[in-house]
Amino acid sequence: MKKSRKLRNWDNKTWLSSKAYITQFNKFLKTKINFNKNLKILDIGCGRANIISALQRKYKLKNKPIGIDIISNKGVKKNIIFKRVDALKYLDKKEKYDLILIKQTIHFFSKINLNRLLNLTKKRLNTRGKILIFSLKTKNNKIPCFKKMRKNLKKSLKRDEVLFKIIKKNLKKISYTNFNFKVNISKQKYVRMIKERYISCLLNMSNKDIKFGISEIESKYKNQIKFTDTLKCISYKR
Repeated sequence: MKKSRKLRNWDNKTWLSSKAYITQFNKFLKTKINFNKNLKILDIGCGRANIISALQRKYKLKNKPIGIDIISNKGVKKNIIFKRVDALKYLDKKEKYDLILIKQTIHFFSKINLNRLLNLTKKRLNTRGKILIFSLKTKNNKIPCFKKMRKNLKKSLKRDEVLFKIIKKNLKKISYTNFNFKVNISKQKYVRMIKERYISCLLNMSNKDIKFGISEIESKYKNQIKFTDTLKCISYKR
């Protein structure tokens, strides 16, 4: 059985950590919630906390945003409060929030634990608070892939569709929108991202699979790779 690796590089020198992406993403967030200095934010699966760090700089929140993750990466932003902890354990605390952000994280939860997560996050919302869940678009996803990567991604996205049904059943009153970001990245940089296993569908591939996959990417794409990265946003308001 292959040893499972941890996802460490999804927001490390990728388009997801670029200033353009973070700025556009936070503009999208502003269409969902009225930001003010008193807003209390929790980011579940925050990575290096690029998103909430930018929000803290912009709005100078009285309560620093809290980011939680089971991995403590190098480069976690210093102007937020970071806690290396399992989300289900952390949410047992009684503290409440105006915005709970769950971005590209639900696929790491089992069906049972996803329901537990949703039940706990609802309890941790202030009046008129919001939960925003972001996950990769499952239909016609445009992320550049080699053959085995595409196969793994499709399998993961199919499971995400099951998780979406659980979310809908649990939260009931939800709305859907899409966040779109136009990516323009050099093939060289994208190859480096694949080597560093920037997405979960690459994690348990062998080094041989990655090597063959990179050869496929190098022959398949031009020097600049352009595509639209689309996230499905599920919004719940208390």
